[in-house]
Amino acid sequence: MSLADRLHHIAPFRVMDILGRAKAMQASGADVIHMEVGEPDFTAPTQVLRAAEASLQKAQTHYTAAAGLPQLREAIARYYADHFGISINAKRIVITPGASGALQLILGVLVNPGDKIWVQDPGYPCNRHMITMFGGEAQALPSDNALLNVDASAQAITKASLKAMLVATPANPTGQVLSAFELGSLITACRSANTLPIVDEIYQGLQYDSSPTTALSFDHDDLFVINSFSKFFGMTGFRVGWLVAPEAYVEPVERLAQNLFLAPPTIAQYAALAALTDEVRPELLRRRDVLHERRDRLYAGLKNAGFALSGSKPGGAFYIYAKLPEGFNDGISFAERALKEAHVAITPGADFGFNDTSDYIRFAYTTDIDRIDEAVGRLKVLLG
Repeated sequence: MSLADRLHHIAPFRVMDILGRAKAMQASGADVIHMEVGEPDFTAPTQVLRAAEASLQKAQTHYTAAAGLPQLREAIARYYADHFGISINAKRIVITPGASGALQLILGVLVNPGDKIWVQDPGYPCNRHMITMFGGEAQALPSDNALLNVDASAQAITKASLKAMLVATPANPTGQVLSAFELGSLITACRSANTLPIVDEIYQGLQYDSSPTTALSFDHDDLFVINSFSKFFGMTGFRVGWLVAPEAYVEPVERLAQNLFLAPPTIAQYAALAALTDEVRPELLRRRDVLHERRDRLYAGLKNAGFALSGSKPGGAFYIYAKLPEGFNDGISFAERALKEAHVAITPGADFGFNDTSDYIRFAYTTDIDRIDEAVGRLKVLLG
């Protein structure tokens, strides 16, 4: 078998292997608690499912334009106007096969072999691997205790002019939420260094101690912003996201989309139109409140069990990134034992980068509170 050289630099995503083994154990009768994968236990909202069914009944199964349904692009522009008071030209919005499709398009139009991109470390590993796939090199922004150090990062960006900066808020795996001031500092540093800012906002709306924000609140003509219907809108399997591109990049992005994807999934786009309606929003906010309660319960449980946590609760997403208790220093082996012995599926920090990740674990509070309590109890037994 002959593989392209790039494959030697793209590591497997361990959490998917853990998920597969956990499901196999369940099929054999084991009671496994899932806290590994970034997918809440909620289904897509009822109105979204009905919209998908209606799309099928109308035989709306043909290709759309490569940039997506015009009415969905316009609906997203209205969403920014209604919830953030921002005017965005709908022509700058490109619908994509998930947020991953959006990042592929951005990197495809920006990155030449050898180009360096700033990223968070720890951070979502597939972002780093996608940069590698396009011949680029991911370079870690400074962090302290797993959290992005904004001041040090802004200084690093200014001193070392790289092609682009990719930063997520709220972030995976840490749940870190950047304030408007912090995000503005990073964007200002990028502009002074001729570095293009790319802001991943796929967990926007899942914030618990502050109101949702967007990088587009700043002067946004040179910003790439990524978003998705997967997380806040609960549509993971529909695989539909979007990007807001600087006007000069829209045509190249659309040209690349024509060649990579032809078009985003048609039925998913019609379903996404329903997700943006006022009828659905109360349910989305209710789910956010449920996740808020779960965060607080899991944080308290892990702290009581001896895990080392940062001084404040993670402000967004649905993860807690915790350092192992004293006496344990290998997150990979701990996650293995947790699955085999306690039947709790969790993700080792090593999945998320190289910056002091070996003794961390990511917990996803994507199951109900009774199961969270049970998982913490099992882990306490495992810890002895």
